[in-house]
Amino acid sequence: MEVEKENQETQNRHEKNQMGIADQPITHFGTLVLTRNAAFEHVLHKLVLTWLNLKFNNNKGCLHNRGSPHPTQRPPQMMPAPQPDPVMQARIDADFRPVDLVVGGPGHAFVFCNKHKVEKCDECNLDFTGLNRISKILVTNPNLRCPPPPNVVQQKLSQAITNTKDEGNNLYKLKKRKEALSKYNLAANIALQRPPWENSAVLRDELSTIISNRSTTLFELGDYLGALADAETVIAVRRNWSKGHFRKAKALVELGQLEEAIESISLGLQFEPNNTELNGYMTELHKLAETSGSAVSTSENTAPDAPPPE
Repeated sequence: MEVEKENQETQNRHEKNQMGIADQPITHFGTLVLTRNAAFEHVLHKLVLTWLNLKFNNNKGCLHNRGSPHPTQRPPQMMPAPQPDPVMQARIDADFRPVDLVVGGPGHAFVFCNKHKVEKCDECNLDFTGLNRISKILVTNPNLRCPPPPNVVQQKLSQAITNTKDEGNNLYKLKKRKEALSKYNLAANIALQRPPWENSAVLRDELSTIISNRSTTLFELGDYLGALADAETVIAVRRNWSKGHFRKAKALVELGQLEEAIESISLGLQFEPNNTELNGYMTELHKLAETSGSAVSTSENTAPDAPPPE
């Protein structure tokens, strides 16, 4: 049996040799499996080149789909422009009034009356003060977003206001009234430089405190009309604050308007019924009304004004 098996294997090898097929190692090209022999070398070479070209093109296509340096971009779709509200447009057209203005100033960022070249022109009924103030803020702050978030407050401006006001308070305590008055004027001007998009409560608190201090200083200098005007400004800005009503009442008393002073204290007590300062001064005013005529001066009879708040 073994002899027959060997003869059979010899015969098979002889047939393979006649067909040009020899037992050669098998070469793998990816998933392509070929049997090498002398007759297939040329065919094998072409098959390998063809397979590599296909493989390269497939990989190139995959890379292109994943995000090549020059991907195919679709042109952006143009959205139709929104149509204005006809009623609102009619109101705008009705209120439209051409303004004769000229652009100038640093960086040509400010506007003026073209005829008189002024920022506020009474003759032409033009006022560009607010617009130019906003323009100045944007020009001097190129990194400022427009419009910025309303909760953003300029810390440097706040510090400048506080420092100037504190300097005035210190001068007031040293009884240097005129010097203190100058500091309060400067602090008020700085406070008014706040841009309109910041929280209005910050401006109200700062400005009302400064003007209240200035009212006290004017009162001490004997300028009762000026003290009254500042006190009314404090009430207009911060109506529910007791200091404005107290300052107004004291100025009215010095101007001989006792009844109006009592009314001012009564209004302040509506906001702060337990305020010690207002209640104490109301008691004094009632006593004064019982013993005095309509023209009353209380410079010596009433308690001295309290120092400005810190």
